[in-house]
Amino acid sequence: MRVLLLALRRLATSLPSLLLILCGLFLLLQFAPGDTVDALVAEMGGADAAVIGQLRQFYGLDASTTVQLGRYLWRLVHLDLGYSAIYGKPVAAVILERLPVTLVLMGCAQVLAAVCGVALGVAAARRAGRWPDTLVSMLGLVFYATPSFWFGLMGIVVFAIHLGWLPPGGYLDVAAGYKGLERIADIAWHLVLPAVTLALIYLAIYLRIMRASMLEVLSLDFVRSARAKGLAEYAVLVRHVLRNALLPLLTLAGLQFGTMLGGSVVIESVFALPGLGRLAYDSVVQRDLNTLLGIVFISALLVIAINFMVDMLYALLDPRILHERKA
Repeated sequence: MRVLLLALRRLATSLPSLLLILCGLFLLLQFAPGDTVDALVAEMGGADAAVIGQLRQFYGLDASTTVQLGRYLWRLVHLDLGYSAIYGKPVAAVILERLPVTLVLMGCAQVLAAVCGVALGVAAARRAGRWPDTLVSMLGLVFYATPSFWFGLMGIVVFAIHLGWLPPGGYLDVAAGYKGLERIADIAWHLVLPAVTLALIYLAIYLRIMRASMLEVLSLDFVRSARAKGLAEYAVLVRHVLRNALLPLLTLAGLQFGTMLGGSVVIESVFALPGLGRLAYDSVVQRDLNTLLGIVFISALLVIAINFMVDMLYALLDPRILHERKA
């Protein structure tokens, strides 16, 4: 019951945030020059004033900003993301075509960054002040300070062009016509470079947080008590230290999910991946307001869902959260 009440409370506080995000972005886009009709007219090579007026009326751009915002929010209540004038199909269909690519990329990058970050952070904390700690800290600083697009370009130059080990971009080899397991293996092979590139910055963050958290927990009294009782060092680390040290990392991973969505725009552009990040970039360039708002809406839902799951997992790992809420 306590977990259910916490879940309902988290969901109730997320709805106003989602509304503010959509309204804020909608109003900001109104200040940007041009709109969907301007982009369509540019693609057509020009049009007279009558045709432009009809297009604006057809897409509802002739109404005031307040009316347009009200219409959009009313459509969202009915789960209608609108129609993409640039792609010529419903926004929901456009996003569903691109969403799996971004989810797979982010999932692989998040798992890689978390696993490697935890392992390196634990190794550095266990040898604090010695050369492994110094080496891991230096690597983390290099990964964090270097732009992700540079890692991506260097990865293409080294591993795709010079060595020929990995494909330089794309999501799969369309001409090969793979199916089943062969198709999955081909997608995984194409995602090696993008996933590693996206994971490096977050790996650096996670290892530094994990190192600091491990050092803090190792100095607490209950760890000394566990060792005094004769527990093996492995049991002390896994059952006592690691569980408590993972709590800050878990919170940070949920917060970094939204940042990773933004980082995927760069990675998908570098590696020509047909994901949400690339779609968002194209929508901004082409002034496709409905598609851009739909991407923001879906991205906000994803971030809220991930943070919701992190909160629930945090409450399970640390029962004190539930008791504090009850108090």
